[in-house]
Amino acid sequence: MRCLQARRTTVTTNDQSTPARASDDPDYAANLRRATLASSVGSALEYYDFALYGLASALIFSKVFFTDLDPAVGLVASMATFGVAFIARPLGGIFFGTIGDRLGRKWVLLVTIALMGGASTLVGVLPSYEQVGIWAPILLVLMRLLQGFGAGAEQAGATVLMAEYAPVRRRGFFAALPFIGIQAGTLLAAGVFVYLGTLPTEVLLSGVWRIPFLASIVLIGVALFIRLRLRESPTFVQLEKQEQVADSPLKEIFTSSFPSVLRGIGLRMAENGGSYLFNTLAVSYVVGTIGIGAWIGPLAVAVGSLVGMVSVPFAGHLSDRFGRLPVYRFGAAFLLVLAFPGWWLLSLGNPVVVIVVIAVAIGFGVNTMLGAQCAMLPELFGNRHRYIGVATSRELSAVLAGGLAPVLGAWLIAITGGAWWPLAIYVFVLAAITLGSTFITPETRGRDLTRLQDAVLDSDEDVRTRPTAMVSKKEHLARSSR
Repeated sequence: MRCLQARRTTVTTNDQSTPARASDDPDYAANLRRATLASSVGSALEYYDFALYGLASALIFSKVFFTDLDPAVGLVASMATFGVAFIARPLGGIFFGTIGDRLGRKWVLLVTIALMGGASTLVGVLPSYEQVGIWAPILLVLMRLLQGFGAGAEQAGATVLMAEYAPVRRRGFFAALPFIGIQAGTLLAAGVFVYLGTLPTEVLLSGVWRIPFLASIVLIGVALFIRLRLRESPTFVQLEKQEQVADSPLKEIFTSSFPSVLRGIGLRMAENGGSYLFNTLAVSYVVGTIGIGAWIGPLAVAVGSLVGMVSVPFAGHLSDRFGRLPVYRFGAAFLLVLAFPGWWLLSLGNPVVVIVVIAVAIGFGVNTMLGAQCAMLPELFGNRHRYIGVATSRELSAVLAGGLAPVLGAWLIAITGGAWWPLAIYVFVLAAITLGSTFITPETRGRDLTRLQDAVLDSDEDVRTRPTAMVSKKEHLARSSR
C-alpha cells in the first residue's frame, strides 16, 4: 500500500498536465527555468566547441598542425582529429552515464561541462607544428579526446534532465527548448568563422584563429554558475526515496535494454550523421573542392542554425500534438529526398544555392528529427538506467554516423576527385536507416518516466494507462474493447 501511494505521488509530481501548474507552483516554475537554462547553456557550449572545431578542421588545422603533409592528405588528417573525439564520446557516455544513474544528474553535468569546455579552451594555446613538430598534432588529439570524453555525457544529461523536469503533456516542447542552445552555439561558431573567413590568410594563421577557442571560458563560467543552483531531477529523487537506484545500470543496458539502444542508434543515424555532413563536410567541400569563398560555408551553417532555433522547438511541439514518430519520419524522409538533388546543387558552386541547400538540410531535415528526439530518447528507457541508456544510444550512433562522416566523406572526395554523388549516397543511406528505425520503435508520447522498464517492453501497457488526452481515437477504441 505504501509503495502504491508513493507511485501515485510520483505520477502527480511528474505529470504537470495542468496548464496553470507552473504559475501555481513558483518553486516548480523556478526549477523548470533553471533546468532549461542549465541544459541550454551546456548545449550551447558543446555545439559551439564542436562547430568551432569542425569549421577549424575544415579550414585551418591542416595548415597549422599538419604542414608537412600534402594539402589533400592534410585535410583528411585534420578531419581525423575531428573524428577522434567520437572514440572518447562512448567511453565518456558510459562512464558518466553510470554515475548519473547511480548518484544523480546534477553533479555529472557540472563535471562534464568543466572537462569539455576546459579542453576546448586549451586548444587555443596549443603550439603549431613549426614550433614543436609532431607534438603539435599529438596535443591536439589529446585535447580532442578530453573534449569528447566530457561531451559523451553532456548532451545525454541535458536531454534526460529536461525530459524529467518537463510537464508531461508538453514534454516534447520543453525538452526541445534547451536544444536552441545547440543552434545558438553553432550559430556563434559559424558567425565567428564568417568573420575569420574575410581576413587575409596570413593574419588568420598568425594566431587570430585561437581567440574563439579561448572565449569558451566565458560559457564555462556561466554554465557552472547556473548548474550549481540547480536541483536534482524529480524522477531520480523518487528512485532514491523508493530505494530503487540501480547498482549496475551498465549491466542492465546490455542485458535487458539493448533493443532500446539499437533503436536509439538507428533513430540517430540521419540526425547525427546529417548534422556533421552538412555542418562540416559540406563546408569543406564547397570551399576546398569547388573553390567558393571561405565565408560562404560558415554563413550557410549560420542561416541553418537560425532556422533551427525555430524548427527544433516547433518540431517538439508538433510531437506533443501528433506523436514523436510522425514528426521524426517527416525529418528522415525530407533528408532522404534531399540527398541527391542537394549535393548536386552544392557541386554547382553557386554561393546563394550553397547557402540555401545547407540551411534547408540543417534547419528542416536534421532539426525536425532533433526536435522530436529530445523527448523520445529519454522516454524509450526505464528510470533506473535512463541516463546511461540515452548516453549509450547517442554516443555509439555518434561514432557510427557523426564521427565517420567527415573522415569518410573527405576520403570519398579525395579518391573520386571531388565527385558529389558518393556523398549523396552516404546521406541517402543514413536517412533510410533512420526512416526504417521509426517503423520498429514504439510511440512514446506521454510515457510515465517513473517506470522502471523500457518503452519497448511495456508499450502496450503504456497505451492503456496513458492519460485520455494523450491517447489517439484509435488507441482509445482499442482500450475500451479490452
